[in-house]
Amino acid sequence: MEDNKISVGLDLGTTKIVVMIGRKNEYGKAEILGIGKAKSLGVHRGVVNNITQTIQSIQQAAQEAEAEAGIKIERITVGIAGQHIRSLQHSDYITRPNPETVIDEADIDRLINQVHKLVMLPGEEIIHVLPQEFKIDGQAEIKEPIGMYGGRLEANFHVVVGQVSSIRNVGRCVKSSGLELENITLEPLASANAVLSQEEKEAGVALIDIGGGTTDLAVFKDGIIRHTAVIPFGGNVVTEDIKEGCSIIEKQAELLKIKFGSAWPGENKDNEIVSIPGLRGREPKEITLKNLSKIIHARVVEIIEQVYVEIKNYGHEEQKKKLIAGIVLTGGGSQLKHLKQLVEYITGMDTRIGFPNEHMAGDSDDEIASPLYATAVGLVMDGLKRQERKRIEKQEEIDAASEEELKDEVPLELEEDVAPVQKRERKSFLDKLTERVKDFLDNAE
Repeated sequence: MEDNKISVGLDLGTTKIVVMIGRKNEYGKAEILGIGKAKSLGVHRGVVNNITQTIQSIQQAAQEAEAEAGIKIERITVGIAGQHIRSLQHSDYITRPNPETVIDEADIDRLINQVHKLVMLPGEEIIHVLPQEFKIDGQAEIKEPIGMYGGRLEANFHVVVGQVSSIRNVGRCVKSSGLELENITLEPLASANAVLSQEEKEAGVALIDIGGGTTDLAVFKDGIIRHTAVIPFGGNVVTEDIKEGCSIIEKQAELLKIKFGSAWPGENKDNEIVSIPGLRGREPKEITLKNLSKIIHARVVEIIEQVYVEIKNYGHEEQKKKLIAGIVLTGGGSQLKHLKQLVEYITGMDTRIGFPNEHMAGDSDDEIASPLYATAVGLVMDGLKRQERKRIEKQEEIDAASEEELKDEVPLELEEDVAPVQKRERKSFLDKLTERVKDFLDNAE
């Protein structure tokens, strides 16, 4: 596997596990080389609850993707979601020892590290610390403080928190599948990268990713992520309701939902009936489509209302925080008929279905461009972006080293001041978290 060209994403969903292999083409777009999927049996609401079954599913999906792409995969970018993920807003500040020097990355790292000292509930750990905007000596709404002067550096942060054990279980599954964990990414962020345009993120948009077990929300405004939430309901609950309401088995309920389901009951006439074969010689069941859509409607309304509460928590109703681009729906659950109209009706916000073809090569397969694969495409893109960053960093190090050679005549005391700055490598907290999970797994052997 060519390290610097290929990226592999692993989407651990409640209904399906997807392994996707992609690379960057000459136009800078993501080109998908292979995709493998397996039924997910060991994941419930985004959390691993059966390690053995999850490992089997990952191996099956990985083999399928490898066969299609003709490439052996080793490293993988994995997405984490699940009901244990929560987010909070936090403000913090540092006082700089010398206000006469300009603010650099070291100051921002100091401030971010201070946020990591927040006391969490037992078993919880901070996954992402995302700076919103900065304040320098009381001057507000600064987006990029590097290079400015000031004594007191303050910032608002969006802090995403998750359970350590759940993240380690994901790491254990990946390692036991014979793969190496390259990166960990929050799934709502991956989906957002795949389906949202930069203009939407600037204008203000809410991404709703309706999966099998959970519904993920990510709110962007002014190009910055402002709010994230994971709601522990998804498409499976709708299937469960159909199964209970119509007294049929789960497989039939799922087919009914996909083929005839609608989120808007007014669409179906009273005399539209679908007949379902009975079990083992029993009489077939007749179900009216109107009743079916009533069952679906009731549950979907509940999911959307919960998401809307989270959008309001962000402060969408304030003039300054208005989400001009409205809502983007993605994930397998977004394919339900008339869902777009229902969301617009409940929230009063413009809505569109998000397809992950925003950053994909033009000749991509239609199947891959389905909302179903938004997270997997996002994870592949995330891996490609990180590789690009590493390449740039390596190039900078090479450039710095060649500069060092030219600086042989520089006095020693000056050289000491110069060197640490050039060797400084800024790691995002997720990289550190990935390393900690890797260390934990290595020591657990």
